[in-house]
Amino acid sequence: MTRTIALAPVRRSLLVKVRPEHAFKVFTSYSWWPKEHSLFRGNPKQKSVVIEPRVGGRWYEKGEDGRECDWGKVLAWEPPGRLLLAWQINGKFEYDPSAATEVEITFAPEASGMTRVNLEHRYFERFGETGAALRAGVDDPAGWSGLLKLFVGAAEA
Repeated sequence: MTRTIALAPVRRSLLVKVRPEHAFKVFTSYSWWPKEHSLFRGNPKQKSVVIEPRVGGRWYEKGEDGRECDWGKVLAWEPPGRLLLAWQINGKFEYDPSAATEVEITFAPEASGMTRVNLEHRYFERFGETGAALRAGVDDPAGWSGLLKLFVGAAEA
């Protein structure tokens, strides 16, 4: 009998000097996402990242040549307070629709027009042997921590 061992979620929390509506809009626009964080290998280069604004919508990237590469799906779309995404990218950082981790981002108002952004990336064990590698990648300083710094810069610009 095989036992699945749960892997701890990756959690990040930060304050951004904008209201929740603006934080949600900037986050979901993905204009701040670095082009090198892409599933495309070589050509084409990433042109944009898209989240279709509805439950069941696609989460994907577009290449400069028009090709698309899925990343996952929208599980909850609740502006301006919450976004829940199914991340269907495995520990080799390849699209894998056989399983999904979840990325939940909440946007809560704080004093002085600020917003508390909480991100939780969970259920890495769903990818079996590659789950630990996926967790390590998103927990790395170049993972969610570095990405959220780029988000804050874009939101506060």
